[in-house]
Amino acid sequence: MPLDRRSLIAGTTAAALAGLSGRPARAQGVTLKIGVLNDQSGVYRDISGPTSVACVRQAVQDLGGKGFNVEILTADHQNKPDVGSNIARQWIDRDGVDVIVDVPNSAVALAVNGVVREKNKVYLNSTAATADLTGPQCSPNTVHWTYDTWMLAKSTGGAMVKAGGDTWFFITADYAFGHALERDTTAFIKAQNGRVLGAVRHPLGTTDFSSFLVQAQSSRAKVIGLANAGTDTVNAVKQAAEFGLTRRGTKIAVLLMFINDVHGLGLQAAQGLVCTETFYWDLNDRTRAFTTKVKPHLAGNMPAMSHAGCYAAVLHYLKAAADMGADKAKANGAEAVARMKAMPTDDDCFGRGSIRADGRKIHPSYLFEVKSPEESKAPWDYYKLLQTTPAEEAFRPVADGACPLVRS
Repeated sequence: MPLDRRSLIAGTTAAALAGLSGRPARAQGVTLKIGVLNDQSGVYRDISGPTSVACVRQAVQDLGGKGFNVEILTADHQNKPDVGSNIARQWIDRDGVDVIVDVPNSAVALAVNGVVREKNKVYLNSTAATADLTGPQCSPNTVHWTYDTWMLAKSTGGAMVKAGGDTWFFITADYAFGHALERDTTAFIKAQNGRVLGAVRHPLGTTDFSSFLVQAQSSRAKVIGLANAGTDTVNAVKQAAEFGLTRRGTKIAVLLMFINDVHGLGLQAAQGLVCTETFYWDLNDRTRAFTTKVKPHLAGNMPAMSHAGCYAAVLHYLKAAADMGADKAKANGAEAVARMKAMPTDDDCFGRGSIRADGRKIHPSYLFEVKSPEESKAPWDYYKLLQTTPAEEAFRPVADGACPLVRS
């Protein structure tokens, strides 16, 4: 079992700021404990890991004021559901953790979702993608903040089909996330009269995609859909380029890619790829202001939407705790999430938004194309915006998700 790394954030967070509720501070001396559970050493380290922790610390710092303290714990779930659920259970039972944040890897996320609901704490998911977290597995204790497989399938997958990519072959990570992303993208392909000619599944963290790419090439599909993420995506794209697939006219649909992946690939290899994110550091004045503030703490990395989601979700949770009283937020996780849903969201990463009854955080999504080396004018200047999907259209309609909270 990996050891927890604790860091007490001294003199932070507020109970009831004048701008939040107008009520006097309550619950002096209460400590809210936030556990950042993610991949610190594996394929998703760059898109979660230490950068997510730094963004959570930034949220705690930004709330300011007085009234309650916040303690941050961190741990590496090793991309194993049993490890992740055991850490979550020990954090809650032994260490008094109130909130668990981040959790890349959908299999781990679904396991943690169950533990947090059982213990009536709060789960703020940013980096796992499965849309089942706001569908059949929705919970009154969970908020799914940043993106999900349905949104990615609609934005990136739908755009590829409209551009003429009507035959697909999937190379899919063989666990809950990959399966959900392939499933949701297939639905959009078929809805636009496209066809899926085949699929192959690969283990998480594989380094050799040659046999999978050969199968994809043999299918003669116009589009190879990569239903994976992190270094798996980076390796698949690099090896597809080595095979010369794009030179032969095959399109690569990178269904989940982060700016950190583009950085790992380099613009020479990544140029022309299309991806969807809900945050980009250079999108507007507010995203640039956030990035300027947090960048000194990132050890050369840059925030992607996953990291931004950790910041924004924790910031909104702390605002809700201030509004209802930290003691009440600590005592009842479902009530804290209900208060989060009742309050409009607003932060520098995503702007104004809301949280639906099914726990889905709503904000726009952005379809980007990766710039060529000649188009990039500065470090991390990687994206050009192709289209924006409004918040009310970006995510699966609440009535279509089969969330028991909505039916009831």
